[in-house]
Amino acid sequence: MTGLLTRLNPLVLLAIGLTAALGSPAVRTLPIALAAVTTYVVFVVLTVPSWRYPALCLAVVLLPMASVAWSTWLLGGRDAEVAAVAGLRTFVLAWPGAVAAGYIDVARLGDYLAQSLRVPGRFAAALSAALQRVAGAWRTWHDLERSRRARALPRRPWSMAFALLVHTIRDATRTSIAMDARGFASAGRRTWAEPATWTRSDVSVLVTAVLLALLPTALHLISH
Repeated sequence: MTGLLTRLNPLVLLAIGLTAALGSPAVRTLPIALAAVTTYVVFVVLTVPSWRYPALCLAVVLLPMASVAWSTWLLGGRDAEVAAVAGLRTFVLAWPGAVAAGYIDVARLGDYLAQSLRVPGRFAAALSAALQRVAGAWRTWHDLERSRRARALPRRPWSMAFALLVHTIRDATRTSIAMDARGFASAGRRTWAEPATWTRSDVSVLVTAVLLALLPTALHLISH
């Protein structure tokens, strides 16, 4: 199962984050919170190719976790257990979705939105193109950093931001012209780069994501 997340279709990856967020309100006690966090951590450990990206997501999520736990402790009667549950609930709300989102292929996302969910083709293609521009902006920023470092130039965020803005506008203009040339605005029947196929792995992980989201509710019902 190692690296399974990299082979799933984009809709399943979106569903992992959505189901985790919808199931997080049921995390109300410390035992349930620990069980939910443990199952999500085990699931991620078994399905990611490397722990580097999940660890980065954890580092980002730790700040809101600590903030929620602190404010709950401060304003909620200074109860350490209640604060811990609030922090772990934030983990369940944010971390699984953040990890899954990092493996979404935005180029495939438009294909699956249009073919599997019947999202209007114009919106699906525009969304996919916009997300690709966002990913390209990050790569361009790193390229600018490497270029200035290679030339022994000082790193000036404002000048780099202006260069990035110019590059993004030019790139968006080229994309717009290319899409118009291919009949993007007036096409009556659209074709897609690849078929939106669902494998057994996609279905299995989707079912697993739903079960993980229902786990806190099931444990809460059992305990009562």
